Parts: sequence; structure tokens; C-alpha cells
Amino acid sequence: MTDFPIDQTAMLGGLRFHYREWPNPGAQALVLLHGFTGHARSWESFALAMQTKYHVYALDQRGHGDSAWAEDYSATAMVEDAQRLVTALGLKRFVLLGLSMGGRNAYQFAATYPEEVERLVIVDIGPAIAATGATRITSGVRANDVFASVEEAVAAGRAGNPRADEAELQHRTRNNLMLQEDGTWTFRYDKALRTNNLPRPAAGDAWAMLPKIKAPTLLIRGELSDVLAPEVADRMLKEIPDCKFALVAGSGHSIPLESPKGFLEAVRTFL
Repeated sequence: MTDFPIDQTAMLGGLRFHYREWPNPGAQALVLLHGFTGHARSWESFALAMQTKYHVYALDQRGHGDSAWAEDYSATAMVEDAQRLVTALGLKRFVLLGLSMGGRNAYQFAATYPEEVERLVIVDIGPAIAATGATRITSGVRANDVFASVEEAVAAGRAGNPRADEAELQHRTRNNLMLQEDGTWTFRYDKALRTNNLPRPAAGDAWAMLPKIKAPTLLIRGELSDVLAPEVADRMLKEIPDCKFALVAGSGHSIPLESPKGFLEAVRTFL
């Protein structure tokens, strides 16, 4: 087992993908799917903590991080990317964890390939998204995305999320930037995503997926979340056959960013 991650690339369905691997040979695989505008490196501290018992993989989903940009950003396309990755890696009966957009992809994966997922963790997302959170996310990605310096980008991230843990914010932001020819900095993810016009499964279709999940599941909600409403979480607990719930106190939607210790504790307790 190495204490540092390994950067890997793979061609999946004709697209180039980047993923990070925290090896623990012989251990069960834990696959991590980041949220909208996120990236594989945002899992660094969590993956290192989980590496003691798991062989951890974090995928840069299409259009994000160091993976290729694409024409199709549907949940169906992202689920198939994940399926191609686990097939290429030969993973069987693995743990799947996803945050926000990645959580949506994770529960759709578990419903589509129920025999492959041994345990599932869904982080602060459901078939219905609260209007307040949707508006905040849309406004955020349409805000200024060109910065004179890395420090200016970090300051913008702090202004957008005052609850964010400082170390996590620094790491997430600095690893989500690329230098442009004119010396300014911008985000790595596809500009097309900045309209936030990601196609989402119809709510009815998404609700219909949940009873198909066979894996024991943990649903995590941030106490102050403006994305996953309590009534949606309650319904998910009823629709998913074997589902437990954890509430992370003092956190909003971006739980690993805002409350990394609370997030780690919730996941470890379940697993």
C-alpha cells in the first residue's frame, strides 16, 4: 500500500478519462463519484483516510478534471462511463459512493447494475432538487470564471461558501484551475457545463429506479442542505429497500467540503 495516489488514464467508449487510485492490494474497491463542477482530486483527504481498509478509485467524470469534454452529459452517459471503468478494472462487488451529481449517477448505477454494488452511499441528492439549491448552483456556475490569480479564485470560492473547510477549499479550488495563454486562470471543467443545463432523469423515472437498488444503502444529508429537502430524503428511505440515514450537523449541500470530519464519520459508521 502506498500513501500517495496514482494518476491513471483510460479510454472508455472512445473518450479519454482520468482517475486517481489510492492502492490497497487485495482490499475491497471503493469507487468515488464527485459532484457537478468537481474533480477526482477533491476526494484526497477522504480517500487517504479510507485507504487503510479499501482500494480507492476516484473518477474524473466526463467534462470534469482531466477527463475529456463531451457532447452528451446525461446521467445515462455518465453511468455507462462508470460501468466501462469498473469493467476495465475488473471490479466486482465494490462500494460505490457519490456526491450530488455523482450521487445521482451512483444510485442510477446501483439500480441498473444491482448485482455489482455491494454497498451504496448517496450524498445529499435525490430525484427532486429543492428550488433554492438549484437556483444557487445555477447562479454560481454562471458567475465570473476567469481570475487574475489562484488566490483570487480561492477567495471567490470562500465568498460562495463561507462554511467550507479552509484546507478542503484550498485543495479543491487549486486543483480545479488551469492557466490560460493570457496568464489568467479558469476552471478545468467544460465551459458547456457552466450553463448548468445538465439533462437529468425525469423525477418519475428517478423515483422508479430506487426500489431496484439491492445494495444496503446510506443516504447522507447536510443539516442545512438547500438541495435535498427533508421530505425527499424521507421518501427515499421508504423507496430504497435497505436504506439507512445520516444527518451531518452544521453542513450544507457540499458535505465533504464543509464538514469533512462529520462526513468521514458517517461513512465509516455505515461501512
